[in-house]
Amino acid sequence: MADSEAALDAVTSPDVLRAVIELAPTAMLMSDRHGRIVLVNAETEKLFGYARDELIGASVDRLVPERLRSLHPAHRTGFFVDPTSRPMGAGRDLYALRRDGSEFPVEIGLNPIRTEEDVFVLASIVDISERKRMEARFRATIESAPVAMVMIDRRGHIVLVNAELEKLFGYARNEMLGSPVEVLVPNRSRHAHPNLREGFFAAPEARRMGAGRELMALRKDGSEFPVEIGLNPVVTDEGLFVLGGVVDITERKRLEESQRRLNEELQSRLGELAHSNSALERSNVELQQFAYVASHDLQTPLRGIAGFAQFLERDYRGRLDDTADHYIDRIVASVKRMQTLIGDVLDYSRVDSRARPFEPTDLNEICRDALAILDSSLADSGGEVIVEELPIVRGDRAQLTQLFQNLIGNAIKYHGKAPPKVEVTSEANDGGWVISVRDNGIGIAPKHHERVFEIFRRLHPQDAYPGTGIGLAVCRRIVHRHGGTIWVESEAGAGSVFSFTLPDKARQD
Repeated sequence: MADSEAALDAVTSPDVLRAVIELAPTAMLMSDRHGRIVLVNAETEKLFGYARDELIGASVDRLVPERLRSLHPAHRTGFFVDPTSRPMGAGRDLYALRRDGSEFPVEIGLNPIRTEEDVFVLASIVDISERKRMEARFRATIESAPVAMVMIDRRGHIVLVNAELEKLFGYARNEMLGSPVEVLVPNRSRHAHPNLREGFFAAPEARRMGAGRELMALRKDGSEFPVEIGLNPVVTDEGLFVLGGVVDITERKRLEESQRRLNEELQSRLGELAHSNSALERSNVELQQFAYVASHDLQTPLRGIAGFAQFLERDYRGRLDDTADHYIDRIVASVKRMQTLIGDVLDYSRVDSRARPFEPTDLNEICRDALAILDSSLADSGGEVIVEELPIVRGDRAQLTQLFQNLIGNAIKYHGKAPPKVEVTSEANDGGWVISVRDNGIGIAPKHHERVFEIFRRLHPQDAYPGTGIGLAVCRRIVHRHGGTIWVESEAGAGSVFSFTLPDKARQD
């Protein structure tokens, strides 16, 4: 103890030195070249749990964990061979030992103190337990991240990777740590990478790497794959690092390419469809013109046949035999049926050829007009039509009148033994209305529900229920032109409900 105090007295301005060390906010101790402690401050007492008089004169090895003490004298001797200010144990993890036997990580700065008699070393000791805990959390966070992550220093050397990066690139962790990050960059791009890295360190900010460029990475097996990389600067006591998150976008690229090909194919198909639609429109126009012209031109000779048939009936009925009278009756009936058929064909072709612009139309008025046309048929059948309040829609007034006339007319025509009873109702639907015409007639078997809307489709003999089988086909064509659909719900012998949809007037406006 006497030798230690003598050595301390030899230090220049001892009072000043003591005051500086005592007031330092960091644990500080001074030892001689033999490792004997000659001075400590209050922070050292707090940090290690020793009283001051327990440390003065003791070996500094007391503060070194037992597993490391055998190496400490050699390190101390090395310092005194070249006594310069520097951190202790650069590149090594340092640990200290408290009085209670607990170890903790430390950073130690060494500074030589030269006196006339000898050289001493002043050590500043910082407990970095919290920093180590934060580093451990940081490493755990990186390790558990579902994205491949790599950290590099300013030189571009890899200092940290996680398991996902190992999986992605095919390298073991120890193969990457310490290696230049360019090992993960394709050969053709490596020459440019250092300048790009320097550019990031010159202006470090969180951003995507290579914005606007397609980035490729290189696996250990030499295969390349497209990636997206997010860069984040990480500032530490050791300097600036950059943390990169690497995402393999091979699947996304495959989907994008697939989508591109599908779009190209779709555009091609749309072009073909447009061409087909154009051809179909021309065909429809030509078909409508043909139907109109054919029907119109057929009426001229048919009127002649009808006239002569009437002359035969008027002038020669009863003057020939019964067979001749029967033939005359059949000619007259066939002519009348042909005239009706031609008229219905004209009606069917006029759905598009004589279409009028849509306008707000009150379906209550439409229904009244249709009933006025059907007044005699309704009176003859002794039937009843009940019409609930109907909406206002946008449509072709003449065609909607024909639609109601056909549906209500069928309900009157196809009644059973009881007089027909018809109900016309409406119900608001998603984006429009459902209009229904319900009757108590003979009904329709489910297998015929689609067929009844086909042109010239009849389910009953002509002598049982007259007609051409065009009425419901006209109804479907009118409903389709108005943007709706039409269907029937029915069972044989149980009446029918014909329903159709029409868009809402407000939506059309």
